[in-house]
Amino acid sequence: MFENILLNFTNLNLRTFFAAIIYISLSVGASIHILLHKDDVKSSIGWIGLVFLSPFIGTILYIFLGINRVKRKGARLKKKSSTHTKYSIQTIRNVFKNLPKNYKQFLNFGYNVYPQNFVFGNSIVPLQNGVEAYPEMIKTIQNAKKEVLISSYIFDYDSETVKFIEAFKKAIKNGAAVKILVDGIGTLKFFHRSIEKKLAQIKGLEYGVFLPPQIPVTMPFVNLRNHRKTLIIDGETAFFGGMNLSKGNVLIDNLKKGILDITFKIKGPVIQQISDIFEDDWEFVTGKKFQSISKSKTSHNRNTEFELTPARLIPDGPDNKNDIIELIVHGAINAAIKKILITTPYFLPENNILTALEMASMKGVNVEIVIPDKSDYTFINWAVEPNFLRLIESGVKIYRTPPPFDHSKIFLIDNEWVFIGSANWDVRSFKLHFESNMEIFSKDLAKELSDIIKTKKEKAKLTTAQECIDMPLLKRIRNNAYRLLTPYS
Repeated sequence: MFENILLNFTNLNLRTFFAAIIYISLSVGASIHILLHKDDVKSSIGWIGLVFLSPFIGTILYIFLGINRVKRKGARLKKKSSTHTKYSIQTIRNVFKNLPKNYKQFLNFGYNVYPQNFVFGNSIVPLQNGVEAYPEMIKTIQNAKKEVLISSYIFDYDSETVKFIEAFKKAIKNGAAVKILVDGIGTLKFFHRSIEKKLAQIKGLEYGVFLPPQIPVTMPFVNLRNHRKTLIIDGETAFFGGMNLSKGNVLIDNLKKGILDITFKIKGPVIQQISDIFEDDWEFVTGKKFQSISKSKTSHNRNTEFELTPARLIPDGPDNKNDIIELIVHGAINAAIKKILITTPYFLPENNILTALEMASMKGVNVEIVIPDKSDYTFINWAVEPNFLRLIESGVKIYRTPPPFDHSKIFLIDNEWVFIGSANWDVRSFKLHFESNMEIFSKDLAKELSDIIKTKKEKAKLTTAQECIDMPLLKRIRNNAYRLLTPYS
């Protein structure tokens, strides 16, 4: 009996010893990987702490959620025949000659962050909500003769989007090639994608799903989503912004289910840059080579009033070493002289952006942030509030709009520089998602968007420092705890 007890004790010690060796090996190996591949100090410390303090579980979580395995095929930027060369150097100089010095420095900064040329001759028209945007989109799809390209994070199948399905069929009858990209998580409803089955039933339509979650093979990609929303028709017309395809976008009077949003109808050579990104995404998802007809289009018209509207696309994603959109945002804040106007559904930037906004306000720049009073995710309501007091005490104005939920994304500087697209002001968009934004110089467009935001502000309530100070202790603890859940890459 004593021998059996001794043998069991010895076996237990051996198992414990080997488990400890495996734990130490995995933890050290994961830590080395973190040190070599994570640039953010807070993120690195957090992951290393989790790896060592949560034996095995921490390492498993890092392997599945902390490692970026996305390797894109082909160059991210294709500029073999940049359309900006159709304009003389003097024309380009004339466009930017009246810009203040700080803007010229910002242009140099932006080009160094992402060397994409501005192109000219663009028409950019805002369309509010699905009520305005969807009929325009559907009509343009129905009239397509050559090509329809769609990328959408969310593409629901409902009474509103069925109209898009019928429009696709009409375009195919016209002889147009229809290609659709949907995100594997954004379109996921109870572990199935209802739209995928409907798309598969349309003869002549091709579609792809971006990183579908096939457990456990692609679970590591659960955070790496394609958040872009673009529609390109015949290389001549594009719809670009942050609006998904869902019935909620037309229910603008429904306080619970409605979604307010904005997208932009675009004509002009910047469409080619939008198309380039769709090509990259399509080839990554399907493995098939593809070239849009936008390559051969010369859709700008030098006699239009939009001739000198410079615009360029700024794509970003976790396969980029630098956080391109975040850097452009940071640079724009620093370049502002008079006014910064931000509308975003989710405002959870890291400390560098918060500090830049505080500094801009303290310099005398009028900084205004417009966000929903109630998010579509309750925990977002809690997580955003801890940042309010520091901003307000620095002079930043924070407006909170009533329901329905406002998903609009607009960033304006000095009523001249415009930044639109799919990116939110949070870590997920700045570091984890594949996004596309557009940088534009246009006083007219800035004025139009400023008026739209003014209407939102008239319905909103201005958050005060006293509200933040008077918040009960338990709520402050809860809010700060949820802020810690902000995802780091």
